[in-house]
Amino acid sequence: MISRIILYLNLIILINSNLFASTQFFEQGLKLFKNKKYSEAKFKFEQDIVMNPKSEMSYLYLSKIFNNLDKKDLEEQNLNTVILLNPQNEEAIYNLAKLKLDTSDYQKSKELNDRLINFCKKLCSESQKLKIEIENLSKK
Repeated sequence: MISRIILYLNLIILINSNLFASTQFFEQGLKLFKNKKYSEAKFKFEQDIVMNPKSEMSYLYLSKIFNNLDKKDLEEQNLNTVILLNPQNEEAIYNLAKLKLDTSDYQKSKELNDRLINFCKKLCSESQKLKIEIENLSKK
């Protein structure tokens, strides 16, 4: 009986320390990202993902890093992962719609933006501007 209690306590301590480490990696990555230390931030976000594979915010920030490094394929992969984890992440959908527009995939950009318009709360005005931009560019 005592050995089971000790085992459970050890598991609880281990789980809590892993959660704390995961949060710590994300916070460190965020601080590095804000200071434009993208390589170091990338490593911290990747560490966070190892500890918490469903860390949508780490994937989102990785996509922003790859955007700054002009690595569009990696940016798109990370944005798709964010959307897979949270289909209503406005920022990820908006950024992917812009990325698709930049690569002249007007149809996909329009689909993503239309989807965003259906439930947007924070990025509604940006989404409306993007809609006009998509319409103007697709006519050319």
